Amino acid sequence: MNDITLTVIGMGPRGVSLLERLAQHLHAHRSEVPIRVHVVDPGECGQGTHYDTQPWHLLTNTLASQVTIFPPDNAVGGAAAPSFIEWARQAGYRHFDGAFHPTGAPHGEEIGEQHYLPRQLLGRYFSAAFDRIVRALPANVTVCHHRRAALDVEPAGHGFVVHLAGGATLQTDYLMLTTGHGKRKPDQADLAHEAFVTALGARNDRLDFLSHAYPAERLGRISPDATVAIQGMGLTAHDVVSHLTVGRGGRFVRRDGKLRYERSGREPAMLLFSRSGLPFSARAINQKGAAGRYTPRFLTMEAIARLREQARSARGDPRIDFVTELMPLVMADMAYASQMARTGREPAPGTFVFDAAAREAIEAILDPVGTRRFDDLQRYRDFFRGFLVDDLVEVDKGNVGSPLKAATDVLRDLREQFRHAAEFGGFTPDSNRVFTEQFVNTLNRIVFGPPRHRNLEWLTLIDQGLLDVAGGPGASVVHDRQAARFAIESRFGHGVERRHADVLVFSRIDVFHPESDRSELVANLLARGLIRPYRNGGYRPGGIDIAGSNHVIGRDGAVNPRIWAIGYPVEGPHYYTQELPRPGRKSRLTLDAETCVQGLFAALGGTATGTATLARALPAVLSLDG
Repeated sequence: MNDITLTVIGMGPRGVSLLERLAQHLHAHRSEVPIRVHVVDPGECGQGTHYDTQPWHLLTNTLASQVTIFPPDNAVGGAAAPSFIEWARQAGYRHFDGAFHPTGAPHGEEIGEQHYLPRQLLGRYFSAAFDRIVRALPANVTVCHHRRAALDVEPAGHGFVVHLAGGATLQTDYLMLTTGHGKRKPDQADLAHEAFVTALGARNDRLDFLSHAYPAERLGRISPDATVAIQGMGLTAHDVVSHLTVGRGGRFVRRDGKLRYERSGREPAMLLFSRSGLPFSARAINQKGAAGRYTPRFLTMEAIARLREQARSARGDPRIDFVTELMPLVMADMAYASQMARTGREPAPGTFVFDAAAREAIEAILDPVGTRRFDDLQRYRDFFRGFLVDDLVEVDKGNVGSPLKAATDVLRDLREQFRHAAEFGGFTPDSNRVFTEQFVNTLNRIVFGPPRHRNLEWLTLIDQGLLDVAGGPGASVVHDRQAARFAIESRFGHGVERRHADVLVFSRIDVFHPESDRSELVANLLARGLIRPYRNGGYRPGGIDIAGSNHVIGRDGAVNPRIWAIGYPVEGPHYYTQELPRPGRKSRLTLDAETCVQGLFAALGGTATGTATLARALPAVLSLDG
């Protein structure tokens, strides 16, 4: 029997999940088909962006107790297959005043349910999971890791030739794309900033521009004598600030009950600004456990189905208007959860009313600036600091006890409803734009923010003069050629205020648009017509086009039965693909991987449940080649 060859391009968490589902399928539905799996990834298997050599102070944004790569029906240990926190404890990691070291007991303290661990540890966990899964694969499956980048995929007969960096090629029957986050090509603003630095660098040797903050190690080229303007106030901005402070030898210490920062002397001055002018809200203390979630009363699956039928009847088109039809239900659920937190009980049936006052309260949560105007930068600075202080008060009340945090946490718990409504062109094109470019940004800001201590650190740095705001909402960057510096301009009252900086850092994660991505592989897939950008009518939210089976759709509109794609490359037809799986249930990551694996076995000539005898004479082989 000829080997079946499967190539997985990208072996981060999504790739690991594919292998996990492959192992589960082969254990549950016996098959003796020889399968060779080519893993193409220049890094360590499993790690992706969580590479284990990154600085220890860069943290995960999810509690360690809420992450696992092993779903309940896994075939590599069942309930004994460890979650992230269980793996870290088993590996001997202990907590030491904000740091984590593998000393084992009795040193330090045990990692707790509310701890956020370093990203490098998450990478090691995923690598350990990869190794465990490969060992569990039956003897008819061989895994070969190619530590190179994939540059092109060429159709060849009924399969493909995958071209790797360095000139090597792989023949493959099937292909799964799990390439993760990409980086965009320079746009006009990037080119203008780069030209400014090139032209004026001789007059200011500190002048620099970084269009991407990652890998964070590249921030090491910033002079301690520079002033750094950080564009963006989200999670990436927290990484930048952390790398320019703790990453340069400084440390946060608690004295007399108050957090203080001890300087190393190598920290640059830092300025923050963003389009919204609002920092990300910190994550509340989790009072729901690892699997708890709010049950929607308004944005139910049934309500979404009714909206679709109403749209079909009224407009002849089942697409929902996110702004006018779906968002009122979202806000009603937020108000309902807020009232439960405020009163400590669920409203009696028929007593809850989503009136104008309730709507206004939710609007204030979604947009704290609203119509507010600031007379000058100092007034905005006071607002910014006060926002952080007030948010920390709500954080400590928890995501059940705080009316504000209970309301915002609803948005996290409604992810499946958002997916059901939004995916594969579920919204009208115009409202899809509002959802993708406005609402998702708001959701990320108020729901998926940093751990509590990160915002407390910002307050400490602000009070000690190392961190400040460069401008208010709508601030813009201009080139001050006379000063040979960047200038951040904001309009306040009847005038414009400026703050100068030597270095401009874009602290944001690029939206994946295949047409503007700098990946050679993506460019070649597009050129060959193997993939096409996803679109909803005239709107392109990002991502590549796929069918419900996760098969890619080519330029000609045909579904390719031999190529699948999951994860961030399909953020567009899918929603919130970056979610890490939680213990106790099948996550979206797992379900997408399962769809691909079932499709693979369906294509191999049987059903997705196969019935052949499993060969177990030899262990699976992990081959490493250059």
